[in-house]
Amino acid sequence: MKPAVALQYLLPHRFLSRLALYAARWQWKPWKNWLIDLVVRRFDVNMAEAEQPDPHAYASFGTFFTRALKPGARVADPDPRALLMPADGRISQLGVIESGRIFQAKGQSYTAAELLGDANAAAPFADGIFATVYLAPRDYHRVHAPADGNITLVRGLAGDLYPVNAIGERHVPQLFVRNQRAAIVIDTPGLGRVTVVMVGAVIVGRVTVSVLGGSDVPPGLHPIEPAVAVRRGDELGVFHLGSTVVLLLEPGLAVARKTGPIRFGESLLRAG
Repeated sequence: MKPAVALQYLLPHRFLSRLALYAARWQWKPWKNWLIDLVVRRFDVNMAEAEQPDPHAYASFGTFFTRALKPGARVADPDPRALLMPADGRISQLGVIESGRIFQAKGQSYTAAELLGDANAAAPFADGIFATVYLAPRDYHRVHAPADGNITLVRGLAGDLYPVNAIGERHVPQLFVRNQRAAIVIDTPGLGRVTVVMVGAVIVGRVTVSVLGGSDVPPGLHPIEPAVAVRRGDELGVFHLGSTVVLLLEPGLAVARKTGPIRFGESLLRAG
């Protein structure tokens, strides 16, 4: 096993995540300004599109990382039939859920049932479409509704916090079903059921969901009663540092784009 691959298993994932959480909350100016400047330079973060463009104005590294965009920084596809990409990032995998399985990387796959922790929850997505979106440190880290609909359920799934990166995706079997995650279920009038899965990772031990009051998502089922109506583009949740979104769609839809960089608001497909 290569050292870089072995490191994915040997890292003290939860300890590093707790340490990162404390570091992200620390408001001592020399520390938080140094860390923010390091990330802005290293990852070429575009602060001009942020609601608060001054990186030193943020109270902590955590508030910088979860920053909001200024109005107009993202323009949603105007076609009401368009299903929007829910997050900034890079589509690493995109395709059909064949025989219930989702392609992770060469030689690696997992099932929709494993991802959602329930075979019945996965049933609507048999032969459907999936898209895996990786969020890099430079990206905007809020996740949005891809379509109009009603949020009926949030499912919290316990797990580990393996690094979500190209090495992990290629070499850690069932990476996305081994990590903790939150699945947000949206029932839509034109696309059927859409599920947005926010996958945690090392240093990303915290995912918050707006419909739960912006709180963490404990393991288990969290029915939303009555259902909460969302419009496409409404905020669904926040990654407190970066990670991955897996989008699940019902069959009968055609995707008109390829893998590669994307931004929230771009169209993944158009409904008939």
